Amino acid sequence: MPIYKADLHIHTLFSPCGDLEMSPFGIVDEACKKGLDIIGITDHNTTRQAPLIQELGHERGLYVLCGAEVTTKEEAHCLAFMPSAEFLETFQQYLDKHLPDIPNSEDEFGYQVCVDREEQIVFQEERLLISALDQSIEQVEQMVHSLGGIFIPAHINRPRYSIISQLGFVPLELNVEALELSKHVSIADFKAANKYLNNYSFIQSSDAHFLKDIGTVVTMLKMHHRSFDGIRSALRNITKDCR
Repeated sequence: MPIYKADLHIHTLFSPCGDLEMSPFGIVDEACKKGLDIIGITDHNTTRQAPLIQELGHERGLYVLCGAEVTTKEEAHCLAFMPSAEFLETFQQYLDKHLPDIPNSEDEFGYQVCVDREEQIVFQEERLLISALDQSIEQVEQMVHSLGGIFIPAHINRPRYSIISQLGFVPLELNVEALELSKHVSIADFKAANKYLNNYSFIQSSDAHFLKDIGTVVTMLKMHHRSFDGIRSALRNITKDCR
């Protein structure tokens, strides 16, 4: 069965913390140069830039998952991916509804712009995208799965903005496809220190905000061919450190 190289946590220039070089073309070009087969686009609390990157990726033979890095009410970060354009739009409406009306300060946090193929600005988000939604992690997970999506708590080992830092543990009743660790942590060591999570699948991703960081750590996914359902199944069946 083929094995595909995936980096499922990449920000674009739309994220206020994303470098302005993280344009749709720049991301796809860098991912292809790094030999990636699958990438996930995960801007903070927005999916709007992802469809163009998916389109550009398709032209280059790169499979692109469209989603977002959602900040829950508890200020825990979670990756959410949608299976189709229709469900992506529904999820974007959900994000828009539950993002608080806190204005962005470009001087303090950075620009929040969506661009087209020519890198011309087509949309600017006025609300601060790194704010927490008014939805709990359970509510976000339920929404994601009601739309047939993939749900992955992000960088759970970190001392800030992770499910463990905010809740103290991973609730066993939470329905997840995998758990993500940051790239500087050994999956084996983390499992040894958190034995109650031994039956979970783990991934590692770059959490890239700069082009040079794309693909610096990857997860190897085994499936017959690249598809949303194939990726979901591969994620649920990771059994070892695949860096």
